Amino acid sequence: MTSAPKPRERRIRLAPEARREQIIKAAGRLILQQRHLPLKLDHLAQATGVSKALIYAYFPTQYDLFNAVLEQEFQALAARGIEAASAGRELETAATACALAYFDHVATAGPLIHLIMRDPYLTGHLAAGPARFRDRIVTRLARLARRELKLPAKETIAAITMAITIPDETGRLVYAGEMSLPRGRELCAELIASSVAAFKPRQG
Repeated sequence: MTSAPKPRERRIRLAPEARREQIIKAAGRLILQQRHLPLKLDHLAQATGVSKALIYAYFPTQYDLFNAVLEQEFQALAARGIEAASAGRELETAATACALAYFDHVATAGPLIHLIMRDPYLTGHLAAGPARFRDRIVTRLARLARRELKLPAKETIAAITMAITIPDETGRLVYAGEMSLPRGRELCAELIASSVAAFKPRQG
């Protein structure tokens, strides 16, 4: 006696915005797994249970997709108060608050921003929205740094770029289970304070 054929699994019909969200989240998970860009669309289609044609309907290019992922990541950072923190009046306080907001995000959600922003694949293709968000934070911190540290503009940007690696790396260690969250937070704050102190003009 032959067994009855299994019924075909029906694809769940989602509203367009829900389907777009599903694709973005799946793309984020795949980037964290493979740790580089671009993605293989076959893998993304399989992860979302849709066709490649449907992915292209929402995101004509992978640049569009990765910028959408960044938009969501930056929205999460904004919800953690990083923009308000960057508007502080004292460098060490503002830098520490921004670093801890970023650390908390990386420690819980993974180093997705780092992987996308540092990958050469996205060079020249960063959308205006993510670029404006990044530039607002960096510009505010740069103004504080130039005022307090008396550094030239290029050295100021270099100092901020180096400082960003602190929450990136400590958050990644926590996300990977190599460090506890409290210790990672403590270390992040200590290193930011040390970095600011190291750049301050010497007295005497």
